[in-house]
Amino acid sequence: MTRDIADIRRDYEGGRLEESRMPDRPTELFREWLALALEAEGDDGNAMTLATVDSQGLPHARVVLLKGTDERGLVFYSNYHSHKGSELANVPHAALVFWWPSLSRQVRVEGAVELVSEAESNDYFASRPRASQLGAWVATQSVVIPDRTWLEEREQRFEQAYEGQTIPRPIHWGGYRVVPEMIEFWQGQPSRLHDRIRYERRDGHWQRFRLAP
Repeated sequence: MTRDIADIRRDYEGGRLEESRMPDRPTELFREWLALALEAEGDDGNAMTLATVDSQGLPHARVVLLKGTDERGLVFYSNYHSHKGSELANVPHAALVFWWPSLSRQVRVEGAVELVSEAESNDYFASRPRASQLGAWVATQSVVIPDRTWLEEREQRFEQAYEGQTIPRPIHWGGYRVVPEMIEFWQGQPSRLHDRIRYERRDGHWQRFRLAP
């Protein structure tokens, strides 16, 4: 590495977040920001860091893809037997972080996690490309495997097993919904004087606060 990371600097710029222009419900603003991010960041606009904790309280984080959002929450899909699936089964709460560098924007979400309905998981699975459907069967996610060849041979076996057939959704694969209890919007500003507006759900209603950067 030839650069000293301590010397890397970036000055952020963006429109200011004014409380008078913020909606009563954060989900409205989130969908607006997400639409702009999908234009600015392309196919990476729906990427988010998902943080969970295991039964010992140790945190774990990885990047997953947002696949749905409405007033109920934010949805992603995964293998229920994966590390994150086991962690969410034990501690059904999670944190999400969206980072959109071209917009100098970040969104943090925290909340309880629930499984989406089987019908929702079935509908989404049916919409996936066939190769992705096979991948849900092939990948015994997070399990140690001997090498890449093992994975490729397993893929071939499933391709042969479902040749000419509709691929069903594995019972160990489906959707999770993060039900927001907190959503924070961060807009980068010059001199590190960033705008931070946080929404918290209290007694079924959203309350809004400005935080120091």
